[in-house]
Parts: sequence; C-alpha cells; structure tokens
Amino acid sequence: MNLIYGALLLHSAGKGINEANLKKVADATGASADAALVKALVSALEGKNIDELKSKAAAMPVAVAAPSSAPAAEAKKEEIKEEDKEKKAEEAAEGLSALFG
Repeated sequence: MNLIYGALLLHSAGKGINEANLKKVADATGASADAALVKALVSALEGKNIDELKSKAAAMPVAVAAPSSAPAAEAKKEEIKEEDKEKKAEEAAEGLSALFG
C-alpha cells in the first residue's frame, strides 16, 4: 500500500513513476521496498492515466464492514471469568467446611 501512495505522490509532483523514483520515495519514508513489488507496480501503472484511475476509485462504493462481535465476545469472556471465580470461591468454602464440620 505504501508503494501505491508513493506512486501517487510521484504523480502529483509531476515526476515519472519508475522503479528508481519509487524506490527513493520508499527509502525516504523508512519503509523497505521489495524490488519485485516495485517492479510489478511500475509495470501495472505503465501506460495508465493515473488521474482517470483516481476518479474511478473515488466513484466506487465503499464496502461497510459488518459490526464486530468483539464487544459481545469480551463481555462473555468477562462473564465466564466471574463465574469461574465464584465457582472457585464455592469450592474453597466447601473445603474449609469439611475441615471443621
């Protein structure tokens, strides 16, 4: 994804989108650029109108992520932990009553 941003940056700066320039942008950000990915992106964008691609991407509907069930799962985990604590407390109380009863 960083390479795509780099290609867009080069395009907006009016620089050529080639392997050397894209590698320089990636290196300047501190990201390591895989040479194969750089080469693949440059060849994929070769001969394409970047402005047209950006307008098409902007017109595409964005998929909405389904609501996460993580809060419900965490609540369930907490409930189980509380039940475990209660069960352990009961077991401990039974053990103590056996000593004195």
